[in-house]
This record gives sequence, C-alpha cells and structure tokens, in this order.
Amino acid sequence: MQKKLKISDKRLKEINDLLLDPDNVLVQDLLAVVEKHGGVDEINKKAAESGKFDNLVKRLEKQNPAYVKDLEWLTRERDKGSFVSVADYRKAVLGGKKVKFDERFPVTLEVSSLQYFPFLIAEAKQAIEQSELMPGRYIRVRCMKEQEKDGDLLATAAAMDIVGATWCETLDTKGTDGSNVHLGGPATITGYFGGVGQPNDYPLKWADEFLYYYTNYGVRQVLNINPGTVLVGYMLHKLGIKNEVKISVFMGNDNPYAVLWTLMAARLLSAEDGSTPLIGFNFSNSVNNQTIEKCSGVREALGLADNVRFEHHITETYKSIVRQPYDRHGELVDLAKGVCNISAKHEGGEVATEITRAHPSDILDYFVPKEDVLKQGLMGAMQQNYLDKHAAVNVSARMLTEAGLSFVAAWNLHK
Repeated sequence: MQKKLKISDKRLKEINDLLLDPDNVLVQDLLAVVEKHGGVDEINKKAAESGKFDNLVKRLEKQNPAYVKDLEWLTRERDKGSFVSVADYRKAVLGGKKVKFDERFPVTLEVSSLQYFPFLIAEAKQAIEQSELMPGRYIRVRCMKEQEKDGDLLATAAAMDIVGATWCETLDTKGTDGSNVHLGGPATITGYFGGVGQPNDYPLKWADEFLYYYTNYGVRQVLNINPGTVLVGYMLHKLGIKNEVKISVFMGNDNPYAVLWTLMAARLLSAEDGSTPLIGFNFSNSVNNQTIEKCSGVREALGLADNVRFEHHITETYKSIVRQPYDRHGELVDLAKGVCNISAKHEGGEVATEITRAHPSDILDYFVPKEDVLKQGLMGAMQQNYLDKHAAVNVSARMLTEAGLSFVAAWNLHK
C-alpha cells in the first residue's frame, strides 16, 4: 500500500514544465521583480556591500551618532572580555559539582522581539553586571520603515556582527498594513483565520520589499507567515539570490504532516548545491515534544538537519497570544537530549515575574508606532518587558546547564 505514495517522474515533469513555461504569469511576475532590482548577480553584490560592518557604521554616523557611540562601547566591552565566559557561567551555576556536558545538540538561546536598539544595550549592560548570557539569536518585529528612519535598523545590523548572533527581520508586508480590506482591529480578528494577511499580489510586494532591504542594508533573513511568501522565498533562492527564510508561528506548523509538507517543498526547490533558504521555522505553540521528535526524523531523512532550525516558544508574551501560564522550560530540557539544531525562543518573561508588572508583555505592543509608545510613556515598561525575556533566556540556560546540556549564546561575547 505504501508504494502507492511514490511521486512518479511523470508528475515531477508536469511541475517542472509549469515552472519553466514562459507563459506562466506567476513566474514571470516574480522574475520582473528580480530584474527591477538589477538581476541576481547585482542583487547579491549590492547586499554584500551594504551589509558590511564598516559601511553600516558610516551610514549610521550621519543618521544617529548616539547609536555609533553605543556600538563603540559594545565593541570595547567585547574586546575587554567583560562578558562571562561559558566555562565561568557553568561554574557559577554548578558550583563545585562535576558535570560532563553533552555537546552534541546545543540549544540556540533566542529572544523575541528586540523592538528597539537601546533595549540591546540595556541588556548588554545587565549581562555584564550580573554575569548573564546574551542570546545567540534575535527576532525583530518592528515596522521596517520606522526603524529605517531613526537608524535602528543600521544599528541593530551592526550590533549583530559585534555580539555574534543571527537575527531575523519582519517586513511590513505582514498583513497588518491593510492588505485585507475587510479586516480591522480586534473586532474582526477572527477574520484572520481565513488567511493572515498576504492576499492577491502581496507575495510580489513581499519579494520587492525584501530585495529593497537586502540590497540596501544586507538584511538576509526575514519572517514568513504565508505559504505564498514561503514559496516565493524558495524560488528566489533557486534563482541564485542568497536569501534566508524563517517561518513564523502564525503559519501554523502544528503537526508532523504540516512539517512534512513544509520540508518537502524546501527540498524539492533546493538549489543545485542542495541548499535551501529555509533557515528555520517556529512550531505552533500547541505542539508537544513527540511531534517535534517525529519532525526531527523527517528533517534528517531529507538532509535538512543542519540547515533548518526548529524554533520553539519556551515562553510567550503574557497578553494577547496564549492562555497563561505558558512555560515550556522543562520540556525543552527533555527535548534537547535527543533533537539537534533547535532554538529556545523566549517571547515573554517568567510568569511569576509577569504577574507583578503594571504593564505585562503584550504581543500587540509590537504593532504600536514608536510615536505612540513615546506619547503613552510606555518605552520604559516595554524595555522592562524585554529584560524580563532576557531573564527567561537565562532561566533556560541555567536549566540546560544543570542537566549537563549545552547552548549557543552570542558567540563573540561568551567564549
């Protein structure tokens, strides 16, 4: 019976014929967007140049000199060795206890969302003072045009080079920009169940927006929330663009069959060298460890274990996304014993901390314009929310360490 599932060469030929058909308007429209930005080689050349550290800083000097001073401070502290080493961190956690560490499956420590560059500087100062770990991965959800205007985009991109971390930006074509004219605010929120907001020509707008930030800022990795933009991301890479795709929790990969579909498409549209732009994806918050373990087997069988990171929410914002309490620390420790290439994503603080805050973390804060944040006097509260997430990162790190498991923190800071 199982043999009936084989995809025949005839069906694969039909797909190839469709993709290569010069009259395929879907492909031709995407090619036109690529040509608009200069073609594949020129796009990659511009991105490489724009993303160089020195070039980012030179542009920032004209736009926001105060941020340059922050970057200089961060560089000095890194070079002085002010941040705790992994060995010293382990000693502080374990005391005199002898532990043999399992280094096979290090967990990437991840925080989300780093809305404003000054939050990173505040985090770094606290990490130095309290011998804490800085994450090895950052997710950002702030409006791109807004952070482009105030220098936040340049500063954060440069900071990632200093600390040694991966990061992912969220483009403005994410569904909250009026793409679905029938939807508004919370009163129509259930309408999003029919699609998260990238209808009609939005995959092409998404590609156009990505290529703008890729060529002008070297932003290589962006979030995807829709099967259409995921497919477009795959196609851009297959054309030769050195992009990276990270799939959001809102995509709904909540069972092994959904993951099989996602990974199967990534493999089918991989480049000649076998690479895929799918650098990682968030599971739905509803998945359990058994599902992740089964998905790990699929990922391994398709040769994607090293390429595709499983990103799993360990904490969530206290408001507006999940029923609380939401705490997956213990499950993470069990998972990390046998599943490679996963990251522990911390989107909220510890529940015991969150309930004490006058302004608990709220995912809806991600979509509030900076001007309104300042008018409402919320910047200090939102920075505290971010530092609470940083604390949750360190809870995971401590629990992994106590279990003899390893992690990936900011690799230029924590030797």
